Amino acid sequence: MTGNSLRVLIGCETSGRMRRAFAELGHDVWSCDLLPSVDGSNRHIIGDVRDLLAEGWDLLAVMHPPCTRLCNSGVRWLTKPPTGKTLEQMWSDLDDGAALFSDCWNAPIERIAIENPVMHRHAKERIRNYQPPAQTVQPWWFGDKALKATSFYLKGLPKLVPTNKLTPPAVGTDERNRWARVHRAPPSVDRWKLRSETYPGIAAAAAAQWGGYALQEAAAA
Repeated sequence: MTGNSLRVLIGCETSGRMRRAFAELGHDVWSCDLLPSVDGSNRHIIGDVRDLLAEGWDLLAVMHPPCTRLCNSGVRWLTKPPTGKTLEQMWSDLDDGAALFSDCWNAPIERIAIENPVMHRHAKERIRNYQPPAQTVQPWWFGDKALKATSFYLKGLPKLVPTNKLTPPAVGTDERNRWARVHRAPPSVDRWKLRSETYPGIAAAAAAQWGGYALQEAAAA
């Protein structure tokens, strides 16, 4: 941390949206994912985020770690695997996902935020020092016309405060369906990108509030 600038690592994000939100506020921020960043930034590292965790970051935000096997909605596949998969593969995927979450959650970084749906008990049992999510937010709390419950596991950081709450459309309306497009998207090779993209309002709020909190702590030290 130097002056009004934090060293920030954004893990498991290819859109670059969270990275850009912190960069716009003057922070020294890098993103890392196994895939290239869609914006082609030279501030994106292709690789395993765990290889970077010990490099002296002030804040870690892991936005979209693989969660299919960790979340409650996917627990059914641990007893009856989908077509083309085996139970051994499902449990192996669970172990891999839990290990990534666990390594990030227990990283040597003072301030950590990890986005992930609420987990089932098998996932919780595999995560070292597991704690429940600090909060679950919606994009429309921050000015984005969308419905997607997003849970944040927080360490050393405050809960996000809504910045521009909208009023969701009534249930059963076409407008409501448009707001729920992430959940209603048909199966496709690119559906994971839609489901994992960070909404602009959440990214802006995270950069301003989490970054601001860290700077205030440093100034008071």
